[in-house]
Amino acid sequence: MRNTIKRSTFFTKILQWEFWPFTLFYFPILLYWLWLSIKARSFFFFSASNPSIETGGMMGESKIRILEQIPEAYLPKTFFVKAGEDITALNRKLISFNISYPLIAKPDVGERGRMVEKIKNAQEMESYLRLIRVDFIVQEFIGYPLELGIFYVRYPDETTGKVTSIVIKDFLKVIGDGQSTILELMKNYPRAAFQLARLGPKLGGLAEHIPATGEVVDLEPIGNHARGTTFLNGNDLIDQHLNEVFDSISKQIPGFYYGRYDLKCTSIEDLKLGKNIKIMELNGAGAEPAHIYHPHSSLLLAYKALFSHWRMLYEVSKQNHKHGIPYMSFSEARKKYKEVKEYQKVLLNNG
Repeated sequence: MRNTIKRSTFFTKILQWEFWPFTLFYFPILLYWLWLSIKARSFFFFSASNPSIETGGMMGESKIRILEQIPEAYLPKTFFVKAGEDITALNRKLISFNISYPLIAKPDVGERGRMVEKIKNAQEMESYLRLIRVDFIVQEFIGYPLELGIFYVRYPDETTGKVTSIVIKDFLKVIGDGQSTILELMKNYPRAAFQLARLGPKLGGLAEHIPATGEVVDLEPIGNHARGTTFLNGNDLIDQHLNEVFDSISKQIPGFYYGRYDLKCTSIEDLKLGKNIKIMELNGAGAEPAHIYHPHSSLLLAYKALFSHWRMLYEVSKQNHKHGIPYMSFSEARKKYKEVKEYQKVLLNNG
């Protein structure tokens, strides 16, 4: 069975480009970045894209500093926790911010969903504190039914912006057939099989449970592609109403022009009315138009979208630079890179 799973996941990784290694998939984009850098006369032109976000949001940016700039009406209750803080101090903050379990805990500087957890109770929180070695943030858990990634771009020389990409997140799950255990269902579904090493130990006795035919078993509460979430193309939802909503939100964030909102909402209708929206994160220059990862979508169309967004990133950065926003220097970039590598080393050694 183990060899069968390895063969299945191996061929899935070969045949479905959404699972290709980052460096392989992004090689053509690297070449385009070099060309844009020559045009801009800076390898770090992207750092001018969002003046209010460190490095423009390409690397090492603090989530809490970005969230502090978002209008309060759209924010989940959130607070910052310094590495090494004990459970007593954290409990005081939970009371102060009126946050109860379950909640979301995540590193202040992200790394592909690493150490992002839905914490169900105080015991799990204590376990998380024993593992985490970096600063992190706590957010109330938002139970809205839809989670989306909304990409927004506004050129500094223009008065209005637009939504350029929508991804709908379909969380990792298996569907019962009345005969197979949850573990067997995972082994027979490549997207879940990729997560077996990580999720298997967490299943416990559930691994041998046999779900009824049609029963949906949720496996992962975090909407991250690296953690098994299916990204669906929602670009057909883009219209003038959506553009106006995100134009209004984005203009309330000083120095923000380019990036992706990761949010939850109650419905598409409410989203287009600007109602019942909670923004969990805002990602800057390093964000992707994640609709490209729709299963079995065209590789050529994916590259077309990525090249288009990098061109927009270049234009936004160039216009901001023209208005006096400096590009990050080589020494600043080297210092930040070293900081990020040290941070990643600590984070990746957690638990």
